[in-house]
Amino acid sequence: MDTDDLSIETYNAVLIESEKLTHDLTIHFGVIAKDCKDERVYLDKAYNLAINILKLTDNQLQDYFWGVVPDKNKLIVTLNKIIRNIIEVKNIPPDRLTYD
Repeated sequence: MDTDDLSIETYNAVLIESEKLTHDLTIHFGVIAKDCKDERVYLDKAYNLAINILKLTDNQLQDYFWGVVPDKNKLIVTLNKIIRNIIEVKNIPPDRLTYD
């Protein structure tokens, strides 16, 4: 799937929220969409990605963000916000999600 196939709620919860911090984070959340068959799978993968990024060491973050690591405290806050957003979106019945 493509990120354009995501509901507005999911797009805002993950991609817009990550873009507020850095485009590099948005790229990582965008790339995982191509391996997803549907939005629910994307939400699961995005959730796991956020959790895994939180576990990275400083050296791993350097590699992950191509040498330009965002402020670590802001990164933690953003990832936790994305995790909360994903949980909220998963609680929305699929027929109530909106699409462009």
